[in-house]
Amino acid sequence: MKAALVESVGKVSLTEIPDPTPGPRDVVVKVAACGLCGTDLHILQGEFAPSLPLVPGHEFAGEVVALGSEVTELAEGDQVAVDPSLYCHECRYCRRGHNNLCDRWAAIGVSRAGGAAEYAVAPVANCVRLPEHVRTQDAALIEPLSCAVRGYDVLKSQLGSHVLIYGSGTMGLMMLELAKRTGAASVDVLDLNPDRLATARSLGCSGAAASAEELERPEGWDLVVDATGNAAAIQDGLGRVAKAGTFLQFGVSDYATRATIEPYRIYNQEITITGSMAVLHSYERAAELFAGGILDPDVFISDRMPLASYPEALGRFAEGLGRKIVVVP
Repeated sequence: MKAALVESVGKVSLTEIPDPTPGPRDVVVKVAACGLCGTDLHILQGEFAPSLPLVPGHEFAGEVVALGSEVTELAEGDQVAVDPSLYCHECRYCRRGHNNLCDRWAAIGVSRAGGAAEYAVAPVANCVRLPEHVRTQDAALIEPLSCAVRGYDVLKSQLGSHVLIYGSGTMGLMMLELAKRTGAASVDVLDLNPDRLATARSLGCSGAAASAEELERPEGWDLVVDATGNAAAIQDGLGRVAKAGTFLQFGVSDYATRATIEPYRIYNQEITITGSMAVLHSYERAAELFAGGILDPDVFISDRMPLASYPEALGRFAEGLGRKIVVVP
């Protein structure tokens, strides 16, 4: 079968690899679409993935075409979205319910072959059957949405909060949609890309600007979310949190990224700084929200490119063009 392959740091190509076979509790999924994400860029840079070469792709959905010998929960022909997270269920963090911090954390498309291919293998426990009205090619959006749902679990936002989001790419826009539905009094979005800001406006944000100075909230925001991973945005955001407010590091930064905090201000104003790592008990909820129409796929997916163009798609994503880019085998 054809698959994208990160061969080594900075090198990705399309290649032929053997067709996958399922283990006893696995299924083989014929991939309908696979989304690109910042994690894929980190893998290309030699970060996150424990070893290369690797078939990337942790945001995917498709049709079940083969079953392991012990699988009874699904049938061939079922349309599924796949939670890529793999946990040991034995370490201290798994046993305390923090599976996303598992000492042996792994993921399809990060530590084992993923969905940037014609076919992918997944544990049956990681597959969520899709209702008939959901287009499978759109369901690659469920995985990033599940990360956003986890982010709002961490925020524990209160009704009437004023929210500031840095970045109006896919993840920033998803956080915007969730904020609107969790009782925010206002949701402002910052981005240097005018096209992305235009999308945020079309989705009903309260304010959209290139910098916080353009918005009228000198007292700051109750909830500040960085969805960029950019050092300048993070540093600016830390200074925009109102008293008793919360800063959420949601965007994925390079390992070397650094920001400066003011310990006295954090103490004196009771500011919370927290993070949200991937998916935790949120994938099924995201699938239900997606099936209920919380996102408009035609707004969020800006590019549908053939799998053969995976290197070009990754380059387009790296340049910050479009919104969600998916490859279609």
